[in-house]
Amino acid sequence: MSMVDQVEATGSHTYATHDVVVAGGRLRVGVWEPTAPVATGPDGTPLPAVVLVHGITASHRAWPAIAAALPGRRVIAPDLRGRGRSNGLPGPYGMAAHADDVAAVVRALAEGPAVVVGHSMGGFVSLVLTHRHPDLVERLVLVDGGLPIPLPPGVPDGATPEELVRALLGPAIERLTQTFPSAEAYREFWRAHPAFAEWNPVVEQYVDYDLAEYPAGDGVVGGTVLRPATSPDAVAADSADSARGDALPAALAWAAETGLPITFLRAPRGLLDQPGGMYPAGTVAEWSVRLPGLTASEVPGVNHYTIIMAEPGISAVRAAVRG
Repeated sequence: MSMVDQVEATGSHTYATHDVVVAGGRLRVGVWEPTAPVATGPDGTPLPAVVLVHGITASHRAWPAIAAALPGRRVIAPDLRGRGRSNGLPGPYGMAAHADDVAAVVRALAEGPAVVVGHSMGGFVSLVLTHRHPDLVERLVLVDGGLPIPLPPGVPDGATPEELVRALLGPAIERLTQTFPSAEAYREFWRAHPAFAEWNPVVEQYVDYDLAEYPAGDGVVGGTVLRPATSPDAVAADSADSARGDALPAALAWAAETGLPITFLRAPRGLLDQPGGMYPAGTVAEWSVRLPGLTASEVPGVNHYTIIMAEPGISAVRAAVRG
């Protein structure tokens, strides 16, 4: 069951947030319901819903541009446990826990198997979801995520998960323990991020949603501070699980054995807009051999963030969803 929290119109869709019951509480979920004619297949039946799963420090507000590019489709995107307005949900975290949460969302809101799109860590979650709940996934799309990430140069093999995630995410992870005097100060933090040189309304709304109010602590009575909504504990636990847990290797082995069809979209620029991307082209080529069902392509000119927030990434994701 789900509870509607708020509703607003957004052109091609009506956007609402719902709370879906999961282990330990309720998960916040954004749903874009089509206002245009419902998209149908050749037999006249509605096309399946599209479920979008965000990255390790993100929220469902990373996805409005993709939702708008899918007129006629119901689009569903959760705030994963420990993120966004689901940040009060307790652990355990990890890929299996997130996959089971997303399974509950699909059962509550999708009205049947869905096309599942996972970005960054959301790709890991989506692959594990497909392994654990194959009846809920019609098609799997991984967007610059879902495959094991090679260690960045200079990071030793024995690096802790915390060291690894800091090397990979840089300012995106460092912000989680910072406080900000205002929403505008937080926007300025992100405007200075090299990956967001092309600022747009989608990015600004994503950034604004990411900021939450917390008690000030340290003996301040009644005071509050502004800091990012993502739980650092959730990020640490998920980093450890994605690097050393059992769920992702099991899902990859199953995908290799079954020839699971997977569409993989690669960003040639990384989290700091640096050339080479989070996934070197050679790494993707190696996984294309290991996973016989993997179809990989590069989206030119995008980085790890803009692949879902700007063109030509939006068009590439839309094409992958449509198959």
